[in-house]
Parts: sequence; structure tokens; C-alpha cells
Amino acid sequence: MKTVWITFVLFILLLPVSAQHQNVRVSPFGSANEPSICINPKNPLEIMAGSNLNFVYYSLDGGYTWNTSILESPEYGVWGDPVVIADTAGDFYFFHLSNPVNGSWIDRIVCQKYDKETGSWSPGSYMGLNGVKAQDKEWAVVDPQSNTIYVTWTQFDNYGNSDPGCQSNIMFSKSTDGGQSWSPAIVISSVPGDCLDSDNTNEGAVPAVGANGEVFVSWSGPLGLVFNRSIDGGNTWLDEEMFIRDHIGGWDISIPGIYRCNAMPVTVVDLSNGSNHGIIYINYADQSNGDDDTDVWLIKSTDGGNNWSEPVRVNDDPPGRHQFFTWITVDQVTGYLYFVFYDRRNYNNNQTDVFLAVSRDGGATFENMLISESPFTPSSGTFFGDYNNISAVNDVVRPIWTRMDNGTRSIWTAIVDTDVSIQEQDLIPFSLEQNYPNPFSLSTVFSFKLTQATIIHLAVYDHFGREVVTLIDNRLTPTGKYELPFEASVNGLSPGVYYFGLKSAKHTIKRKMVVANH
Repeated sequence: MKTVWITFVLFILLLPVSAQHQNVRVSPFGSANEPSICINPKNPLEIMAGSNLNFVYYSLDGGYTWNTSILESPEYGVWGDPVVIADTAGDFYFFHLSNPVNGSWIDRIVCQKYDKETGSWSPGSYMGLNGVKAQDKEWAVVDPQSNTIYVTWTQFDNYGNSDPGCQSNIMFSKSTDGGQSWSPAIVISSVPGDCLDSDNTNEGAVPAVGANGEVFVSWSGPLGLVFNRSIDGGNTWLDEEMFIRDHIGGWDISIPGIYRCNAMPVTVVDLSNGSNHGIIYINYADQSNGDDDTDVWLIKSTDGGNNWSEPVRVNDDPPGRHQFFTWITVDQVTGYLYFVFYDRRNYNNNQTDVFLAVSRDGGATFENMLISESPFTPSSGTFFGDYNNISAVNDVVRPIWTRMDNGTRSIWTAIVDTDVSIQEQDLIPFSLEQNYPNPFSLSTVFSFKLTQATIIHLAVYDHFGREVVTLIDNRLTPTGKYELPFEASVNGLSPGVYYFGLKSAKHTIKRKMVVANH
């Protein structure tokens, strides 16, 4: 272990506290939207993401840097609605709509698998082909016990047709061979919707795997929020979907400055070994508090979907502001619930922040935190897609969202490692910022703020948690903001992943950093 003597640079803090987590631009493209993200459960440093129409992003350092590419499917085409998942081996899959050379626009759901050795994608397999009917808005999940992949989506008889006889239905298919082939698609909705792609259309089917291998799915449509389940791997389903509750304002909601905003449900199940094992959660947004006050909600079932709790409001701001485009994930190691959503609580106009919420007690209480470093203002003439997304594995949390600056859209993530802290910052006497730059090869800067004089210890740790460099050794340090330069080679750090941490007698914050090759 090495001890370093440092001269402090003290700054008077004049600006309000902002987001506590480093934002990273994922996409270099100017037209990207509707992102999906997945952390490899076998290796949280490996992350895959995608966005409309056919962009792929790949990170091997926990999301600090990204390689970008264009996804191609020569036979079936690529037409948006990206969904990225990883299987039990840590292999990635990219699901999307089709635009085939021989066929009709969005006539099937396509699955492509990534080959890490060659860095290439399979040509693609497909499900749901049914003449010229449109197959839209898919999502996929992997059974962690069997590695079976389940997919649900919406089938339109004729997309956009206003004929009362034109139907939309929820479909299901599965693969037991790593996405090489798919079971014949079956209809799992008994009450059809219309084909207008709006409130009375059946949409929002996101499947989840239960604690005993069940398949659960909810969606929204003419009945409101409904639920269906299979206890035999998707072979049979309930004869009729179960009504959960009204979806106030519908799932096609109006948000000022947003071209189109979906509030469709997302279904997840806690498969961790914690006290909430097996609970089904559904996250959605609605306007039950008025069309000028969209909120994010959570309901849950502890008995396999037979009964559902009353909705609990996830956003913790006063009434009168919009929260929208929500998504939920479960960290299947800790059982914590994480939500990402757009939020306008801080403004009287269309300026928009991105917030993250966490529940550590099965959805009883929530902590909200700002994760975007600055607000953005969308344009009602610009399509933002139909969703944002979030992934979490063992306290590594990566939300992903679209923002707009100077008329250009971009895709962003935030470095949220919750062994750091997701508590209200005023509960502890200091805050620790992400080092910048990060990753770095030569030098970086550590920044922290003390709200009261505190005895602190600042150090760098290797990935085993061993302290390798001591920067401040339990020293009483005055109130203020500090910046400390740090050089990797001087301190004997070879390329790799490290943590740096600031602690007092009662509190600890740690953040991850990456030393890159020279």
C-alpha cells in the first residue's frame, strides 16, 4: 500500500448540487432514439445497447466507453424497436422489427445473436410471420433456469387501419435452442384491440419469468391494464386475461413537447434470494391525477397475479408536474427495484430531467435522484421513440435514455454503482464526484465536497477491495470543495478496473474508475 501526500485545491461552492453520477454519451449518431440496454450478468463490465433504427453499442469497461456499429440482417432487414437481452451464458441477442427484401414491412419479429469471437451477428431468425399482418412492439426475457427465451408482442391485422373489424392481439413465441428456431406464434389475448396504435390497441406486452418458471405478462388496451400467465412454459395460458385496473388516460398519453408518449406497463419478477422472492411487479405511468400531472406507478402481486396491490406513486415530488417514459428492472442479486423516467419537477416549462428511483423494500418506499447532468427541451416535431430502459446487476446500474440538444437527439447513460450511495446527499457530510476523465491512461482528478469539517479517509482500491494507494489518511478536513490530481504511473497502477473511496467514521462512498492502456 502506498501513501501519497497531496496539496489540496479548495474551491468555494457557488452552484447548487446537481446530478451525482457521471453521464456518458453512448451514441455518436444524431438520429438515435428508443434505446435498450443489458448488462451481462456473468460480467457487469460488459454491456450491450441498441437504439433505432439499427444502431448497436458495446462496452467492455462498464459503460465508460462504447464501440458503435450498424446492425444488418440482409434477408429480413432491421426496422427499429430494439430489444437487447443476455442469456445464462452471457451471450447477447438483439430483437427488432423487420423490413425484408422479400416480404412486407414489419411482417415478423427478428432475433440476431452476437458472436463475441468474431464480433459479428447471426443473419437472424424470426417468429410471427403471418401473411401481411404487422408484428410490432416486441420484448424478450430469458428463463435463468432453462435458458429458454420468451417473446411477446402485438400483431396488427392491418397497422393503422380504422376499420372496426381490424384487430390487434398479443402474441407469444419461445426458443429453446438459443434463438435458432421459434415455436409457432400463438394469441394470448382474448379481447382484441383496434389497429390505430393508440389507447384501444393492445400493446405493451413485456414478459417476465416467475420463481417457479411461470411466464407472466401484462399489457394495456381496451380493457385497461390486464395480465396473463402460463405455468407450463408458454404452452397454455389463461382462457381470458385478468383485469387488473383501469389505465387512467390510456397508454397513449399527451405530454407537452413530446411527439408521442407511451405509458405502457412493464412486468418484472424478483428472482433474488431476498425476502421479496417471487413478487410480480408492474410499472406504468398514467394521468389519474389529471392531464397536467402524469405520474409513475408501481403495483405488485404476491400470489402469482391473482390479486394486486393498490398503485404506489414512485416519483416523490409535489403534485402538478409530468413524469413519463418509465421503465423498471430488478437487480436479481440484491432484489432492489430500479426505475428510470423523464421528470419535469424542477421546471414550469418543457425542460426535462432524467431521474432514477430505487426501492430496497419491495416497492414500499422509494428514493428519487437526479441522474442527468443537465436538462434538455424536446421538440413536439421530433420522435423520441416509445421507451427508455435500465439494467442492473449486483449494484451496477445503467439507465439509458434519449435527450435532445440543438435539435439533435443522442443516447446517454449514467454511471450508477449503488455501492457508492443512492441516499439523499444531505444525510452524509460529504459527496464524492466521479473522477474525470474516466477512463484515463495518465492522469485524472478526484473531486469531493465536505458540508462540515470531517475526519476523512480517501484511498484507491483494487478490484478485490484491497487498499493500494492512500491519498488522505484519516485527517480532519475543513468544509469546502476539493480537487486532487492523481497520476496512475506515479502511484503504480497498471491498466485495469479500480475503485476510489471516501469515508468517515459512519459513511462510505466508493466509485469505479478505469485505468486504460497508454
